[in-house]
Amino acid sequence: MMMIRYSTLITILLLAGCAQLPKFDTQGVDRSLLPTQVASNIKAHRGRHVMWGGAILSGKNLKKSTRLEVLAYPLDSDGWPERDQKPLGRFILEQKGYLETADYGKGRIVTVVGTVSGIEKGKVGDSAYNFPVIQVRQLHLWQQTDRKSGTRFHFGVGVMFH
Repeated sequence: MMMIRYSTLITILLLAGCAQLPKFDTQGVDRSLLPTQVASNIKAHRGRHVMWGGAILSGKNLKKSTRLEVLAYPLDSDGWPERDQKPLGRFILEQKGYLETADYGKGRIVTVVGTVSGIEKGKVGDSAYNFPVIQVRQLHLWQQTDRKSGTRFHFGVGVMFH
């Protein structure tokens, strides 16, 4: 009976360690286009497909959609926003339908694939700011464990002597 419990536990740990990262549809996406570039020249970039990510600053449910303000960071090869890098500007993502803003709250990490639809004028503190608006094609809310586990799996015993 004890052996079955250990076998079950080991199987669960192995499966959790091999969790898959999201697959983003990057067809037609310009990975070099930054939020600051779009904000400074919307005419040149409206309709372009982008993949951006970062930390949610705020969220608001509207009648037919949800909007999130996001502080963008560079993405790694898996699409994870690298918050230890310099921010790339702010943007607003607009998701049709309802997102629970308690789940998509301040500080949570997201990656979005979508289309540049325009600019929304607003403020950051007392300063005027042009927020690029992205219509969501694909949205991923990251869990803290996603970064730690990914598709990597480590098993071993470490011993340290002082």
